[in-house]
Parts: sequence; C-alpha cells; structure tokens
Amino acid sequence: MSVQSAAADVDVDLRQLFASLGRNWLRILVFVLVVTGLAFVAASFATRHYKAQTQVEIAPRESVYTRPASSNPDSDKPILDEQGVATQVQIISSNEILKQVAQKLGLSRLPEFDETIDMSSLSRVLILLGLKNDPMDVPADERVLKKMREKLNVYGVEKTRIIAIEFSSEDPKLAAAIPDAIAAAYIAGQGAAKSESNTAAADFLAPEIADLSKQVRDAEAKVAAYRSQSDLLMGGNNSTLATQQLAELSTELSRVRANRAAAEGTAESVRKALQNGGSLDSLPEVLSSDLIQRLRERQVELRANIADLSTTLLDNHPRIRAAKSQLADLDAQIRSEAQKIMKGLAMQADAAKARESQLVADVNTLKAASAQAGEQQVGLDALQRDAAAKRQQLELYLTNYREAASRQDRNYIPVDARIASPASVPAEPYFPKVGPIVGAAAAASLLLAAVFTLLRELFSGRAMRPARGARFEPIDEVMMPPAAYQEPSTRLETAVATERANRTADVSWPETVTETPARPRPAAEVEPVATAEPVAEPEPLAKSEPLTKSEPLTKSEPLTKSEPVAEPEPMAVPEPVEVRRPRSVLGEIDVEKAAEKLIASGAARAIFVSPEGDEAAASAVLVAREVSDAGLRVLLLDLTASGAASRPMLDSGLFPGITNLLASQAQFSDVIHGDLYSDCHVIPVGTADPVRAMRAADRLPIIMQSLTTAYDLVVVECGPADAQGISRLGGEATEVFLSMLEADDEVTQAAVKLIESGYPDLTLVTPLGHEPPGNPVPGRRSAA
Repeated sequence: MSVQSAAADVDVDLRQLFASLGRNWLRILVFVLVVTGLAFVAASFATRHYKAQTQVEIAPRESVYTRPASSNPDSDKPILDEQGVATQVQIISSNEILKQVAQKLGLSRLPEFDETIDMSSLSRVLILLGLKNDPMDVPADERVLKKMREKLNVYGVEKTRIIAIEFSSEDPKLAAAIPDAIAAAYIAGQGAAKSESNTAAADFLAPEIADLSKQVRDAEAKVAAYRSQSDLLMGGNNSTLATQQLAELSTELSRVRANRAAAEGTAESVRKALQNGGSLDSLPEVLSSDLIQRLRERQVELRANIADLSTTLLDNHPRIRAAKSQLADLDAQIRSEAQKIMKGLAMQADAAKARESQLVADVNTLKAASAQAGEQQVGLDALQRDAAAKRQQLELYLTNYREAASRQDRNYIPVDARIASPASVPAEPYFPKVGPIVGAAAAASLLLAAVFTLLRELFSGRAMRPARGARFEPIDEVMMPPAAYQEPSTRLETAVATERANRTADVSWPETVTETPARPRPAAEVEPVATAEPVAEPEPLAKSEPLTKSEPLTKSEPLTKSEPVAEPEPMAVPEPVEVRRPRSVLGEIDVEKAAEKLIASGAARAIFVSPEGDEAAASAVLVAREVSDAGLRVLLLDLTASGAASRPMLDSGLFPGITNLLASQAQFSDVIHGDLYSDCHVIPVGTADPVRAMRAADRLPIIMQSLTTAYDLVVVECGPADAQGISRLGGEATEVFLSMLEADDEVTQAAVKLIESGYPDLTLVTPLGHEPPGNPVPGRRSAA
C-alpha cells in the first residue's frame, strides 16, 4: 500500500474556499466602506500642499562678438557633462543660496518653516516629557534650512542640461516664489563669482605687466650688446656674414673646378688626335675656329680643281702637281692651327687650376671664421629666445589685462546659466489626491478582507476535502487458532535463544528447537474468510524490541477506495472478501509497514540484507517504490552480485552502475537511472570489472554521503551480506532490514549474527502478500 502523510490525504476544495467570499459578502462590504470612508475623511481634512517648478538651463552665454580674440573658442565653455550638471545641482541646493532666499523672503517668520512660532499644546507636553526634541535648542537658521530641504527637490533632467528646482508649500504663491528666488540667487552668485575672478585677474596682471616690460627691455639690450661684441654681422637669409661668404665661395670653387676639368679634357682630346694623325673634324674646339673653317673651305676648292684637271691632264702635269702642293700646305696649316688651340686649352686649364687653389685657401679661411661665428650664434640665440618669450608673455598679459579691465569697467559679466522656465503659481494641490487615495484604500481593504476571509476558511478546515485516490486501511478478518497463536516477539526471542543454546551445546538447530514456528502458507493456500457478520477486531499485539516493531496483524491491503464526501456517514458492513495475507511468523512486517516506518522515523538510509538470495531482494525494490509513491525522493543502490534488485526495475543488466562509478569509468549522472514502473531512481550493479571496482571500496562512504545529500532516502540492497560487509554503508538516521521469504534457520541465524554484531534495532520485512496499490500509472506495467 502507498504510505502518504496526513497533509497528502486531503485537498483544498477551491469551490468551497471561494464560496466563502459570497457567504461573507456583507462583512467584506462593510469593512471596505468603513476603510474607504475613513480614507475619504482623512484626505478631505488633510493640509493642502502645492508644488511649483523652475527650470534652469546650463549653457555658455558668451557671444561670439565679445569672446576674447586671443583665447580658444572652446576654452571658456563650462563642463556640461553629467558630472558638471551634478556639480551645479549641489551648488543650487547649497546652504549659502538657501540662506539668501530665506532672508530675502522672510521665511523665518512663517510657522510653516519654524514650528516654534505656533507650537501646539501637544508638542509642548511631549517636549516636557522628553518624548520629543525641543526645537528651541536648534538655531533659527538651521530650523528654516531643515524645513526648506524637506520641501526642496533639485535634480538634473535626464539627457539634458536642464536643472529642475521643485518646491512644495502650503501657500501656492510661496511655492512658486521660492524656486524662482533660488534660481535668481544661483545666477547672481555665478555672476558675482565671475566678477570677482575678473577683478582678481586685473589686480594680478597690472604688476606682472610692469615687471615683464622691464625684463623685456633688459633682454633685448643683452642681445644687441652680445651681437656687437661678437662681430656677428647678419647677411641675407638671416645668417651671419661669414657663413654667407663661405657659401658663395663654395659655389665659385665648384664652378672653377668644373671649367678646369673641361679644359683639360678637351686639350687631351686634341693632343691625342694630333699624335695619332686622326681627323680633327670631330673636335668641337677645332671646328669652332674661323681660320680653320676658311682653310677647310680652301682645301675643298683645291680638291675640286684637282678632280677637274685630272679629267684632261695626267698626274705629273705641273698644274696638278701645283694644286696638290697647295693642298698639302693647307693640311699643315690646319694641324698647326689645331696645335695652337691645344696650347690655348692647356693654358686655360692651368689658369683654372691656379684659381681653384686660391679659392680653396679662401674657403678654409672662411670655414674657421664661420665655425667661430656659429659658436657665438648659440649664445646669441639663447638671449634672443629669452627676450622673445618674455615679449610674448608680456603681449599676452597686456591683452588679458585690457579685456579684464574693459569687462570690469562696463560691468559685463556673462553667466553660463539662464532661467529657461520660471515657476507658475499652482492652481491645484499635489497632495492629497482624494480620488486616488480613496480608490487605493478601497482596493487594499477589499484585498485584505478577501485574504482574511479565505485564510479563516482555510484554517477552519471547512475548505478541506479528502484527497482523490486516498486509501484507508481496512481491518482484516483473519481466523487465528488460539492454541497456535504466540506473540511475534516471543517467537523470535525463542528462536534466538534456541539458536544461542545450539551454538553453546554444539547441537544442530532442528534438533534443539522444541517448537518450530509454522511456515506461512502460500497465498493460494490461504483459506478465504467469508462471513456476513462483522467479526470483532482483536486487540493489537504489544510492541516489543525494535527488532519486532510492527503494527497489529489485523491490518491488511485496502479493500476499497474511499471517495470524498461532504459529511461523514456511518461505515457500511463490508462484503465478504477473500484475504490472501499470510500471518506473521517471526514478527516480520510487510512492505507497507516498512515504508511507514522509514517515513515516520525520517531515515536517510535503509540497508536491506537478503540471506535467502535474489528472491528476497524484492523487499528492497517494493519498499523503495512505496516510499517514492509517498512523494519522497528515493534512490535504490544495488550491491548484489547478480543485480537482482536493479534488473526488474530497468529490464536489463547492461546499464552502467556502481562498479563503473567505483572504477572511475562514469559519473553520477551516467549511473543514475529512472525506474520503469515508479518515480524511484536506481543505481544498478554496472558493467565494470568487479575486482577493479572493489579496490576502490573505500569510496563507498563518500558516495553514500553524496547520495544522502541529494535524496530523501537511499535504499541499499546488499544481498546475503554480513555485519562487516554493511559497515561502510551506515551513518546517521540508518535503518537495517532483513528480508525473508521463509522462517527457516538460515534467516534466524542471519538475524542473530546481525544483532550480535551491533545492530540490535534490526527489522524483519517480507514481500509476501504485497499488491501494488490502486491503478497502475499510464504507460507503466506492474513490477510487483
């Protein structure tokens, strides 16, 4: 049977719960009307407060026509970022400005700002009793400033350079006059600050200008004296005379060297042509001579005559011989003239060489003079820089002084702020708003009354009904022969005592036991109880040691499901049914009682030992499912060698499990699987090598601690283990169960060993006679 808590056996009847609102409508309506009326009266008689707002724009007010010409156009701009606007907000709400406004408007004479002017009798009594601070202990200015700060709100409008000044007052005219006065005082203060800055600047610049004028004159005199002493005459291009001459001589030297080289080259060409007998017509210097040109022309005429005479005369003719003689003379004259040209070129090259030597000497002399002038120029430049810097500073000071003096004389001080929107006298109060206050009071009172009514109905129990599917334990009518009946605890104690005596006398168990407990018959052999008359319920068996903790043996499986009813009715006599429940033999309990015991004790671990083998492991599976059906988070850990506990829950033994986790082949998320037939989780044996896994058996306590933290109950099926084998699995809130199918000596010996090994609270549990409760979950098949 499914074990459920008392809270899970009932549900909230929502229809009955919300019907209570209709039954108590008059009470709710009266409460809402009373609260709404009180809110209306309080809002109607409350003091009216008016609020007005003045907006100030923070922006540069300097005109382009009056901005100083020597300054950067962006240099006078104020810091208009978020921090700059926040700074101006703090300045506007400063004590200095508020004091000026309070004095200007005479706020200290108004009771609204000074409670000592018209103090009520109640306030005086509270002051005398020490329950309220005496306002007279605070100076009048401080009292006024405190009240102004309570009514004042200065803030920067988001994403703009606008500062809003809000003020609330009981007088609408005063509510508009105070923010305007604050804005005017702020602008006047900014103008006074700028005027003071201009005056301070003029007072500072006047003596500085006088000192700088004298320093400039001294510096320029030093420059002139140093130039005259150093003979640093300035030439063109702002350079000394020696440097300029050196540049000119260097240019002339380069030209002379080029001419000399050209003359030497030409003379050498003519010389080679004369020596080798080559043609002189290719030399430009020879061709440029007028004499040689005339000789060449005469030579051409003679050759033409010789050619004409050769047509009629022989070569030895006197005329031809005379012409040839003249032609040879012309060649000699041309060569003689070429030699003269060559000598002229050689003389020209010698002259250029002599000129070059002279220029080299002059350049060397000017180099030394220029080096000396350069050294002297360094000192002169330093004096000139000093004089120029002082002159520039003097000019800047003069310009600033004239501008500051002119602004001071004309009283022109542009302030970087203006009133963008002056405050207007409010016509309606901002507090109290009668409509919203009354509406909010009505809604809140309605909600509170409804919640109070629902909670009262809920706590009274009238809105509760039995939960759907709740099962009640009927009474089993079992025929029990008086002679054969014996207390369960007595029978188990007898068997334990007999086992100990057998160990002492070294006699086997069957021969020593004087009375062997009757084995429970299979369910098929239990005779049905059929009776038309109700049988008196026998008294419950007295509970004994923890080993035999059990409920009365008269309880059995539920026969019928109870349907929710509005009013209790007398229980009808049940029809005769067939009960297939074996009787307790050694004080064992069934699966339902084991689940109830685990839930009632709040156990975190349940260790099941099955000395009879794999078939008895069904107890752990059924108990785990039963507790899981009760709504707890349950995990079954299978430590049997054959996987007898996890295989029915997963329909396979090939899933990774505890051996894989111990062998470090898987993680927790890989070895935890869901039961196919319930909400229980299961860790199977696994597929890793058991020998390798047992090497890490010391990790079992850590694994158990982790599982206990994650789950409400961890059920461990250990198979036919002994006390030493389950020692690593125990901990706080641990229950040990011994699964049994038949009350034989094997079960008794295992129980005795566990009790003697330090588990006196051992509980026997049997899966026989268990039936799954209710209808199976859709999509699942029964595994019982």
